[in-house]
Amino acid sequence: MVEIKTPEQIAKMREAGLIVAEALKAASEAAVPGATTGELDAIAKKVIEGHGAKSNFLGYHGFTGVICASVNEEVVHGIPGDRVLNDGDIISIDCGAIVDGWHGDAAVTVFVGGGHAPELHALSATTEGSMWAGIAQVKKNNRLSDISRGIETFIRRQPLPPRGKYGIVEDYGGHGIGSAMHMDPHLLNYVDRRRGRGMKLVPGFCIAIEPMITLGTPKTHVLKDEWTVVSNDGTWSSHWEHSVALTEEGPFVLTAFDGGKAKLAELGVTVAPDPLG
Repeated sequence: MVEIKTPEQIAKMREAGLIVAEALKAASEAAVPGATTGELDAIAKKVIEGHGAKSNFLGYHGFTGVICASVNEEVVHGIPGDRVLNDGDIISIDCGAIVDGWHGDAAVTVFVGGGHAPELHALSATTEGSMWAGIAQVKKNNRLSDISRGIETFIRRQPLPPRGKYGIVEDYGGHGIGSAMHMDPHLLNYVDRRRGRGMKLVPGFCIAIEPMITLGTPKTHVLKDEWTVVSNDGTWSSHWEHSVALTEEGPFVLTAFDGGKAKLAELGVTVAPDPLG
């Protein structure tokens, strides 16, 4: 069953989403050469706890961090610790928070230092752009597969990287979110016709949209720590995520400071009013 939220519940998710946005901003600003992923984790933890919220990552199936810190070829679920960030690295920082039982979840790709190859900038821009293209499809009477199609179509229309293609990660995708962090439905970042068009989108529907793309293969495996997911061919990856609500007035990005107004305006989409007024 897909959980449909009331306006009051979406407002709580907005509270959680703003805390996530603030935690990601603080951790991203601290992602400089010489910093450790554990230090970024501590910064995010301080922000979340400072707002009286709880982390939905810490302790989740035994996970030991407040953030997932995935560096270079690590796609998702990297465990924060004593790894030192180097000039030229890229890192996906994924973070979540709970307010009164309601969840927020978002991720960004951050460039550490400078001197990054153009293909890495294109990789991150393509991943982020595909996320916004998917968010733009969160409309009444659209289907779940319309979000997947928006993501995949955007990626396929971008100039090819040096290896000849972008790998859209197959084993991980977006998810429903609300009274739990991971809920139905599962959202693919590509269209699989065998799965049909999926549910019709209705007001109260909330989804975490999170494309993950590599510079090579879409295939991944999990390291011996039983968490960190890496690309099979060692190519670097990018990961972006926002939690989005569909209201009677349209979509609203719960984990963006401006609710997604600026980015969605570029796509001709008007965001709904802020649930918090």
